[in-house]
Amino acid sequence: MKASGTIPRVVDAVERVTTRAADADELLEAVATEVGKTVPYDGGMWFGLDPATLLAVAPARMEHLDDGFCSTFWFGEFHEQDANLIADLARDASPAATLRSATGDRPMRSARYRDFLKPQGYDDELRVVFRTGGRSWGMAALFREPGRPVFDEQDVAVFEAISPIVASAFRTHMARVMPTPGFAHAPGLMLFDRHGAIISANNAASRWLAEIYGTDDSTDWFEILGRLDSADVDAAIPIIPLIARAHAVAAGRDAREARLRLRDQSGRWLVLHASVLDGGSNEGNVAIVVEPAKSGDLAPIIIEAYGLTPRERDVVRAIARGSSTPEIAAELFLSAHTVRDYIKSVFDKVGVSSRGELVAKLFAEHYSDPFHETLVHLH
Repeated sequence: MKASGTIPRVVDAVERVTTRAADADELLEAVATEVGKTVPYDGGMWFGLDPATLLAVAPARMEHLDDGFCSTFWFGEFHEQDANLIADLARDASPAATLRSATGDRPMRSARYRDFLKPQGYDDELRVVFRTGGRSWGMAALFREPGRPVFDEQDVAVFEAISPIVASAFRTHMARVMPTPGFAHAPGLMLFDRHGAIISANNAASRWLAEIYGTDDSTDWFEILGRLDSADVDAAIPIIPLIARAHAVAAGRDAREARLRLRDQSGRWLVLHASVLDGGSNEGNVAIVVEPAKSGDLAPIIIEAYGLTPRERDVVRAIARGSSTPEIAAELFLSAHTVRDYIKSVFDKVGVSSRGELVAKLFAEHYSDPFHETLVHLH
């Protein structure tokens, strides 16, 4: 058992480093360092999540993992009935759990243990989903080798305590980036085989990949995407999770979309969506389309990123439609005074002082299109 007072100390340390982190990559590194002082581990995976789809997005941090297991990990996540799946932890009472506890100390019952952990020399796993306000913004899985003590209840308690802190920090970083408007190229299309190796891509795809990963025109994306299941973590996420989800959807194992939203290096929002092809020589292959996020894709995640309550979101949606305070009050069965209080709270959270600024902040600054530019002027 860990000494009393350990969890408050970890919480304080994590709060400090999340406040100081300049970006999401630095955030992950700092949290991993602080947590490792109290909950030692031999290997680990840390990455952000799209809160709507629970698919992995950057940043990602992989520690002491062998090449060739990324696809195995994500296949198990979407195709196996296993312990402590990300989707389950996202809605369970506790956001953290250990593999040995979940399997009654019989880890061989877990496909992830048999196919992913044991082949890499690991014997136990502690998983956590970083969530706040009912939404999950990141995930970590820590591993220990044989001969080490198994993860215990106190280890779980540490992650239960820091889960909302780290989630809030991820959410803040998502809202903090100020993007530059506009895209100069058409949607990109990439075709992958059933094992995740790239087969073909149009010219626009390379330009999109350069936008996402911050590389230049000389980058050989066919070479990089041909070895996704290697140590090249930046390229593997989000491509491999997206491919795994697409196969799960095609097999009827997952009803969620093989679709996610992410930001490129300039802060602009993109959407990637994947589908398994049916029939002909390409049957079983996966097509991924990458394109600018439309307002319908973007609005929910931006609103989530500012930590608005459900009622505040209702007010924002009404403001975006151009409703007046009395109209919002009638629609939501509230007094005009209460609506004004909600509007003030929204302004404070988003950092604006008018309705026009609010619409611009939530929409026009994150995605530049004529509809929202007109909407801003109307307000």
